[in-house]
Amino acid sequence: MTEQEQMKYFREGFPWMDIVAPATPGRGIEVLDEKRKRECLDALGKAEVKGKVKFVPASGAASRMFKDIFVGLESPNDAVRRLTGNIESFAFYDESVFGKPSAASDADCIRTAEALLKEPGLGYGSKPKGVLKFHRYPDEVRTALAEHLVEGQRYMRNDDGSVNLVFTISPEHRELFEDALAEVLPVYEQRYGVKYNVKFTCQSKETDTIAVTPDNEPFLCDDGSVLRRPAGHGALIYNLNEVEQELVSVKNIDNVAVENYLPLTAEYKQVLMGRALELRDTIFGYLRRLDAGPDNAEALCREEIVPFLRDVLCVELPEADGAELVTQVRGKLNRPVRVCGMVKNLGESGGGPFIIRGRDGSTSLQILESVQINPDDPAAVAALKSATHFNPVDLVCCLYDYSGKKFRLPDYVDSDAGFISSKSYQGRPLRALELPGLWNGSMSDWNTLFVEVPVETFNPVKVVLDLLRPAHQQLSAKNNGVE
Repeated sequence: MTEQEQMKYFREGFPWMDIVAPATPGRGIEVLDEKRKRECLDALGKAEVKGKVKFVPASGAASRMFKDIFVGLESPNDAVRRLTGNIESFAFYDESVFGKPSAASDADCIRTAEALLKEPGLGYGSKPKGVLKFHRYPDEVRTALAEHLVEGQRYMRNDDGSVNLVFTISPEHRELFEDALAEVLPVYEQRYGVKYNVKFTCQSKETDTIAVTPDNEPFLCDDGSVLRRPAGHGALIYNLNEVEQELVSVKNIDNVAVENYLPLTAEYKQVLMGRALELRDTIFGYLRRLDAGPDNAEALCREEIVPFLRDVLCVELPEADGAELVTQVRGKLNRPVRVCGMVKNLGESGGGPFIIRGRDGSTSLQILESVQINPDDPAAVAALKSATHFNPVDLVCCLYDYSGKKFRLPDYVDSDAGFISSKSYQGRPLRALELPGLWNGSMSDWNTLFVEVPVETFNPVKVVLDLLRPAHQQLSAKNNGVE
């Protein structure tokens, strides 16, 4: 996207999404019974796949995770008091750093917050989430990165015993990630009998976007240059495009739980993979039949493919006949595939599943953020309020076409699905342009399917106090009966 195109979006804004309805069970979200789950698992076992990889967005620093703790550094707030009062329950607790638990006086609270966030304490306020100690076990403490290695061996193992993982990181954090990996890699390879192939990849500076002032003038740095800044996780579509494997599992770095939860997590990851491969093979079959029988292509489209697109993928096409219909159908079929887990809406902030109408008049399933929904449109607001499910970023992607070639993923991005956010630089307010999110507009033109997954598979750590939840406390997880 050129600077001129970026400036146009700043001046004119991004178009609102044209929402048809929220995706719900029976209309856009599949709820699988035990029989269908077994069928998906069988499909995973039988399908031919050109390699698997676990793709983990892990670029961000943990500063937002400790926002409330930073606020309470000088005058302790409830968050700092809870941190101090429960300090022994955190995996990162070390008596030599924090001292013995105290009565949580103001001085004790400030000392605890400083030991957590600053040097010569843990310095967690400037480190990435992936290298922070999340979970304590009887014989080890695991970082978020380590938990993804443990997850990976459970459900992403290739036939040769290898496990491929890609972590997207910031370049300034590479050494921290490499050190965290080196600490556990030989131990886990021996323990689980696998060979890990781990790659760290960084967002390209070429995807940075310009910033503007609140008056939409270019934001100038002290040296007179225009400020450019990372454009959000949507830029990672280029990193995903570099993946060589066909089947990709996408899950955020902070969405891990203690190992007691792993059997359920792994089962549903495998269900999603099997469902994605089922969908892939159905689409490949239709495309091959269209290739083999051009004389009855229109009849095949009308009788089988159009109903499949409508009933399974919520894709309704504009009215067309003959060759135009066949062309439309081919265009909708021959695209990357993604199957996205959805959990019941429990009031979490973030995106959700909707049916929208695109510029070409067709409908599709999309994950939208609230900033993409027009607050002045009563129908859109009603659709947002009636949404039943939430996007936990639990995706499985198929990146090859039916001829065995990789799709070029940037070709399937909806550039109109970005948004403008308010930020600051050195205390000065600015407006930033966020590229279409990785699982939002960057995958807009994919074949998409939503599947309900248990809320127990969604355990993000958005703030440090989330680590006190049962999913991150080993003893609590056992007592909860999660096996």
